[in-house]
Amino acid sequence: MKEDFLHYLWKFKKFQTSNLQTANHQPITIIHSGDYLQLAGPDFFNAQIIIENQKWAGNVEIHLQSSDWYVHHHEKDEAYDNVILHVVWQHNVRIFRKDNTEIPTLELKNFVDQETLSRYQSLVVPKTWLYCENQLSQIPSFIIRNWKERLFFERLERKSELIDFVLKQTNNDWEATFFCLLAKNFGLNTNGAVFFKIALSIPFSILRKESDTTESIEALLLGIAGLLNDEKEDVYYSRLRAKFNYLVHKHQLVLPILEPVQFFRLRPDNFPTIRLSQLANLYGTHFNLFSKILEANSSVLLYQIFQVSASLYWQNHYQFDHASQTRKKALTKSFIDLIIINTIVPIQFAYAKSLGKENIEEGILLLESIKAEQNSTIQKFQTIGIIAENAFESQSLLQLRNEYCSKSRCLECDIGIELLKDNK
Repeated sequence: MKEDFLHYLWKFKKFQTSNLQTANHQPITIIHSGDYLQLAGPDFFNAQIIIENQKWAGNVEIHLQSSDWYVHHHEKDEAYDNVILHVVWQHNVRIFRKDNTEIPTLELKNFVDQETLSRYQSLVVPKTWLYCENQLSQIPSFIIRNWKERLFFERLERKSELIDFVLKQTNNDWEATFFCLLAKNFGLNTNGAVFFKIALSIPFSILRKESDTTESIEALLLGIAGLLNDEKEDVYYSRLRAKFNYLVHKHQLVLPILEPVQFFRLRPDNFPTIRLSQLANLYGTHFNLFSKILEANSSVLLYQIFQVSASLYWQNHYQFDHASQTRKKALTKSFIDLIIINTIVPIQFAYAKSLGKENIEEGILLLESIKAEQNSTIQKFQTIGIIAENAFESQSLLQLRNEYCSKSRCLECDIGIELLKDNK
C-alpha cells in the first residue's frame, strides 16, 4: 500500500464516517477534510473536525504508520505544530507535538471496507505496461475526454516554463523567443539543445538587420554551429565562411562554446546542415514570423507559411564537399506538424496567457486537424485499445504516460479515481 491511497481515502471520504473514533476511542466528526495542496508541510490544510464535542480547525497529516511522524522528524518542524489529526493506516505509536501534547490519531484500516481495498489492489497490480490497461474499457468516454483536456492543459503549462525562461533572456521579445523555440525544434531530439543555444547566442536585432539576405542568416547559423571552421575548396562553403567572418566582425559577436552538432544515426534529411539552411530560408522568406503565426488560425495557413526549402546548394548536397543526387529539400508536412505541435501551439497559448486569456480551445481545435504523432508510446497505447485519432489526443496520452503512469500517480489520475469508485 502507498501513502497516496490514504490521501485518496481521506480526500474523498472513502471510509465509514459514522461511529468514527480516534485510536483513544474519542468520537470524530469531519466537517471539512481540508485542502490537498501538495505543498511542503502537512498533507491537508484548513481542515475542520469535531473530536469529542470540541471543534478544531487546522491541518491533517497522513502516514502509513504513525511512527512515520518521527521517521520524517515532524516533531522538530514548526510547520507541523498546527496538525489537529494524524491519519494513518496502522497506529503503532503515540505522537506528540513539540509542547508534548498528544495529537489525536485516526487508524483508517478499521473504517475502510474490503471492496474498496480490493479495487485499489486490482488497480495497482503491475500489468504488461499500465496498471489499468485491462480496465480502461470500463471508463465512460466523457471522463476520458475531460481528462485529456486537463492533461493537454498541463502539457501546455509545462512547455510554457521554457517560453517564460526565453522571454526573460530576450527582454520579452516574442519574435526572438519564437526564433529560439523554433530553432530548438528544428534540431529535433538529437540537435535540439545545441540549436537552441545557437539561436539564443544571436541577438535578434542582428537577425532583423540581416533578414533581407538568406545567405547571411545561413552563414550565421552554420558558422556558430561550428560548420564553417575548416578550409575547403567548395565555392559555396568559402562564400559562407567569408560572410560569417564578416558578420562576426561587423556585429562584434561573441561566439559561444558549444558541443558539436551531430550527424551520426540521423536520416540525411535531418542533418544539421539541411535543418539550419531551412531555418535560414524560413526567416529569409518571412519578416515578423511570430506575428504571422498569431494570425494563422488553421493548419492550412500554417502549412503555407512553412513551405520553404533548403538553399539551392543543398538540393544536391547533404554536407559540404559531398555531392548527392539532386532533390528539393523542402519542409515536409509531417515535420511542419511537429513544429505546430511543439512550438506554435505552446507559444500561442503562452502569448494569450500573457494577455490574460487562458483559453486552450483554439489549440485543441488546431491539433485536432493534425495527424497524431507516431512514436513508441502512442503505438503501445494502441495495442491496449487506446487510439489517438489526432495530435490533441496523442499529446494528451504522452502527458498521461510521462507524468502519471510512469510515476505511478494513479490516485491523482481521473481514470484511476474512476476505477476506484463503487458504481453499483
